[in-house]
Amino acid sequence: MENARSLTSIATKYLLNNFKETVSLCGCLQEGRGWPKTFQYSYFDVFIHETHVLILVFPVKPTSITPFSCSAVTSSHPGSDNLAIANAATGTTTEAKLHILNQEFHSLFEPVDRVKKLLHYANLLPPFEDLLKTTENRVPGCTAQVWLHVSLGNDNKLRFLADSDSEITKGFCACLVWLLDGAEPEEVLALRTEDLEAINVIGLNGRRGSSTISRANTWHNVLVSMQKRTKALVAEREGRPHGELFPSLIVGADGIIAKGSYAEAQARFLSPNEVKVQELANLFKEKKIGVVAHFYMDPEVQGVLTAAQKLWPHIHISDSLVMADSAVKMAKAGCKFITVLGVDFMSENVRAILDQAGFTEVGVYRMSNERIGCSLADAAASPAYMDYLSAAAASVSSPSLHVVYINTSLETKAYSHEVVPTITCTSSNVVQTILQAFAQIPNLNIWYGPDTYMGANIMELFQQMIVMSDEEIADIHPEHNRSTIKSLLPRLHYFQDGTCIVHHLFGHEVVEKINDMYCDAFLTAHFEVPGEMFSLAMEAKRRGMGVVGSTQNILDFIKQRLQEALDRNIDDHLQFVLGTESGMVTSIVAAVRNLLGSVKSSAGAKVSVEIIFPVSSESVTRTPNSSLGEAPEFLNIPVIPGVTSGEGCSIHGGCASCPYMKMNSLSSLLKVCRSLPHDKDSLSAYEAARFSLQTPKGKLIADVGCEPILHMRHFQATKRLPEKLIDQILHNGGDGQ
Repeated sequence: MENARSLTSIATKYLLNNFKETVSLCGCLQEGRGWPKTFQYSYFDVFIHETHVLILVFPVKPTSITPFSCSAVTSSHPGSDNLAIANAATGTTTEAKLHILNQEFHSLFEPVDRVKKLLHYANLLPPFEDLLKTTENRVPGCTAQVWLHVSLGNDNKLRFLADSDSEITKGFCACLVWLLDGAEPEEVLALRTEDLEAINVIGLNGRRGSSTISRANTWHNVLVSMQKRTKALVAEREGRPHGELFPSLIVGADGIIAKGSYAEAQARFLSPNEVKVQELANLFKEKKIGVVAHFYMDPEVQGVLTAAQKLWPHIHISDSLVMADSAVKMAKAGCKFITVLGVDFMSENVRAILDQAGFTEVGVYRMSNERIGCSLADAAASPAYMDYLSAAAASVSSPSLHVVYINTSLETKAYSHEVVPTITCTSSNVVQTILQAFAQIPNLNIWYGPDTYMGANIMELFQQMIVMSDEEIADIHPEHNRSTIKSLLPRLHYFQDGTCIVHHLFGHEVVEKINDMYCDAFLTAHFEVPGEMFSLAMEAKRRGMGVVGSTQNILDFIKQRLQEALDRNIDDHLQFVLGTESGMVTSIVAAVRNLLGSVKSSAGAKVSVEIIFPVSSESVTRTPNSSLGEAPEFLNIPVIPGVTSGEGCSIHGGCASCPYMKMNSLSSLLKVCRSLPHDKDSLSAYEAARFSLQTPKGKLIADVGCEPILHMRHFQATKRLPEKLIDQILHNGGDGQ
């Protein structure tokens, strides 16, 4: 890095001596401060690679000059200045052009030379009329502004025009336009991003830094948009619809637009009845009731609670990991009762963690007088799961660790921990938990469960890591490399018979439609989705267009992408495919509204966010066109998620809505709050009771079941497995052995 600073200093002197206008810029460069707002150049970049520094400065109209490099610190590529793409014969096939392009870039060993070549290509890009620089022609997911116009001629040849406000991005676009302009649809659709790996640019110290990754993402996203628009033009030419749209909600500064009946139903609850909100908030205040609710709640309940948060601070909507922690904070703040809106294992965990924290007198209440189940928790409570663990513990002589998903009952955690030492995990920390466990105990066997899809996805992720460089793997976990990842694969096992009924629907049919209709949208996916959806989301993630993880990860990703769009201060429309339970939309809309509201309407650009609900045909109802009357064209969507009544979703899925979560009703919440504290007897069916039962080894289920959770808490705080758990693993026993 010292060499890089020295070379940067030399480059700065070069700029000072040759370009007087860059004096203020160079001062910032030397001092390591941010760039001045008054800097008069529209584009600037620095590339540092081993012993080379390339500084590129472009004035307001970059095509008027040739980009320069610092000859004091880097030399030009010795090859010819003639450009391959300028010299290729007219009529050359796409395959031949691809060969020429790859040869051209393979011959350039230094990243700075590849950058200069891209800048040369940028100057060859055909003009792009300002009239075509519309929001509709923008390529989604690019850090720079990129515009793309596509047309299909009578000769069945495609014509592409592209432009960007970034010179390097223009170079990438020039390569793609030269490659595909004049091609037939089949040729365009056959091109894969990996076919163009040769034109990538490696960044700082030979590694893929954030700036170079964003540029590589740009040309990936441009290619995806080219292919999507090609499909649409072919469908239009053949006189067939390009496909049926998924329902969606569009959130903008001026309000919300619902596309489709299901989205309309969701939207109705985003502005709840103020009288209900005030009544509920008054009850919370009067009786000191705290509320912890999961993201997957019924939209009516979430809408009211989100509005009530402004009147009562002890309301928290989150994923399952944070619910118990929030309950403890509420108890410390003086809340006498905690209402839990979730499935039963969540209220169990809240009760047990409150007891562990010393708040035994705080009451915990569920929101139904019936059992609120969970398909994953039920799978882990089955005899098959205990057989899986028992066989696992008996089949190997090396140490074993059971990594159990948090979406399981306290009873499951307790019984498992006495068979195999157990640590709890979440969808956001499961990968790091497993990698850290293997790092601390190299000969370890890990048994994950109960989510089969998540287990398969973890295995697939590790398989992908084998082809990464050691440096890239170290970025994920510093104690691992290709060798260690390869060695752990045979010792990682996962349960084969547990799925979430909600995420199960994100299968082949939904994936095909996303590929066809929404390939250029941001893609979010929970770690519990089937492998096809996981692979699609991972591919999107690699080009900066996706996220795979927990519900909180999904919410954070959407907020981050929206904030980036607001910071750019240009008109934009962001599309997000919601690859998890549809109840997430309430929290997403609330977060989007907050961010949009933080921008002054007089100065800010028009930015909108569209949340798309994937729909499976397992649970949809066709609607007659006449039923929509004079509705706008965009509402004429021929499917409604759910049963014939149109009330939403059936238990079979269809619109990613959990029937168990929807058992938490607003009427139950009001009943519980009104009955407390004097009419507790009528609430016995709602109370989250303590476990008085014992494990096979004679210990309380609540005590033993909490220990795997506490092990996870230790890992989250220290990034290491606790010594107590290590001792249990090495001595081949869970709690009490």
